[in-house]
Amino acid sequence: MDTQFLHTFVTVADQGSMAAAARLLNITPAAVAQQIRTLEREIGAPLFARAGRTVSITEAGARILERSRTLLHDVADLSALANDEATAGELRLGAGTNALTGLLPDILARMVERFPRIKVFIKPGFSPELYRAVESGELDAAIVLQAPYALPKTCDWLLLREEPLVVLAPASMAGRDPHELLANEPLIRFDRQQWGGRLAEQYLQLAGIAPQERFELNALNAIAVMVDRGLGVSLVPDWSRPWPEGLKLVRIPLPMPFEPRRMGIVWSRATVRIRLVNAFLDEALALAKAATPAVAKAPKAAPKAASKPPRRPRSASKKK
Repeated sequence: MDTQFLHTFVTVADQGSMAAAARLLNITPAAVAQQIRTLEREIGAPLFARAGRTVSITEAGARILERSRTLLHDVADLSALANDEATAGELRLGAGTNALTGLLPDILARMVERFPRIKVFIKPGFSPELYRAVESGELDAAIVLQAPYALPKTCDWLLLREEPLVVLAPASMAGRDPHELLANEPLIRFDRQQWGGRLAEQYLQLAGIAPQERFELNALNAIAVMVDRGLGVSLVPDWSRPWPEGLKLVRIPLPMPFEPRRMGIVWSRATVRIRLVNAFLDEALALAKAATPAVAKAPKAAPKAASKPPRRPRSASKKK
């Protein structure tokens, strides 16, 4: 059985259509359909029911889906297990929206320069789902926000960056009181369903400010553009660059002390690619120290969640 066909099967199941899977796999929809038909003949059961342009997984397909994921992960681990070099194998990373364009490219640039043989798979997503992917073993590590709960013993955490809340306003409002802006100008709210948005909501409640809400969304770059266009002000973490070009904005510090948003790396201590994870952590920490020395330090406990001090993973030679 060709494991690539299994990969195609899992991708179709995740995407819900062969056309979407084809775009993701960079092959034609006809090739996807052919691989699925071949796999169905080898399995001896239909894996998908076709309905127009969409597909739904059959009972037989659902029974083998998770086993297929596990098998594909095991196959991906073979290179890391067989090679004794720290730079061999494929590192599986996750990253949030801002980390994808901010922290991650700079870290990978350092890694590729030192270790040109590495391969990296990157899964985009929100912090809660990336934590679950690391805990389940789907990913080796992820650049995420600090979780508002204690991590399981199988995972560790390293702080890279602290992002204090700031009032984002048009440049024409420079010099105005930040609380007055939040109380009287239309508010472009950072999504309260996200961890960073919850921090902003907690600050507004602490300051006793009832804002005039206009929009609510989970896209910091889009919020910056909307503020630039005069649609309101926002209370957001001072997130890492790059930002959209040509914006005329001011970032006004808050008068009351408050918890910053913390960005860092969560990783699985059980991964067979622990040497690659070590290399990734080393480059990330070196970059963080060079950019903001005061931020690259052991993380503080998350609000209302007790946690042990973070431990760096041991190298493979010390884990025997």
